[in-house]
Amino acid sequence: MLDGGSMVSGKLSDKCIPWYGLLTRTHLGRRASVPSPSYIKRLLLRRRIARTSFDQPEVHSNDWERAACPVSLGSAIRTGSVTCLLGDIWCHRVIGKLNGLVNAANKQLLGGGGVDGAIHRAAGPELLDACRKVPEVRRGVRCPTGEARITPAFRLPVFYVIHTVGPIYDEDEHPEVSLSNAFRNSLKLAKENNIQYIAFPAISCGVYRYPFKEASRIAISVLKEFPDTFKEIHFVLFSDELYGVWLQTASEETG
Repeated sequence: MLDGGSMVSGKLSDKCIPWYGLLTRTHLGRRASVPSPSYIKRLLLRRRIARTSFDQPEVHSNDWERAACPVSLGSAIRTGSVTCLLGDIWCHRVIGKLNGLVNAANKQLLGGGGVDGAIHRAAGPELLDACRKVPEVRRGVRCPTGEARITPAFRLPVFYVIHTVGPIYDEDEHPEVSLSNAFRNSLKLAKENNIQYIAFPAISCGVYRYPFKEASRIAISVLKEFPDTFKEIHFVLFSDELYGVWLQTASEETG
């Protein structure tokens, strides 16, 4: 059970918070049936109806709409849980004292569009100041593709931001290697800093045009390299399509 609400069994909670969308709690190590495409469509339809019926809540709300759709990642990860969430990572609160979120950044670490820009705006100018203090490894590059850097989170509702740079799918010679490294190095950095609760966006799945299915498989595969490391891992997904693909892939990976 998470702080701020409880799981429902077999149906969506009647209290819908459209700003957070659908939250699917995944208990690792549990067997679960694969959710059908029609089931996922019903969840997403319920979300769209909810969005037209409720006002936008405050950014730091702890209430989430929950869907009972458990997905196991198998015995490779024996403790903790993974959560798939449809929403915006910049305003996502990860429950837990040692927490952080991952920013899909650019090599300069100076903010940009999409997730990166939203995180910088929400964190305030202090985040940009902290990023400027990260040493350049070469002119104009503070974080090469596939690597990760960490800063405080400032005004965000977490303690840390881990900045990682995913590959541009059509330009990277080995995009699968670069994307794996982005997830892996983010998790390594989180582990080194004793972060126990962490939230990821779908790295490279926006303007970098990484195919959703392939990206989701890579992300879940890398998670299995970190058994017994994190108490909560959240994937905060920005569209209905991305959420559906990510959830289905997680289901398939249970075998």
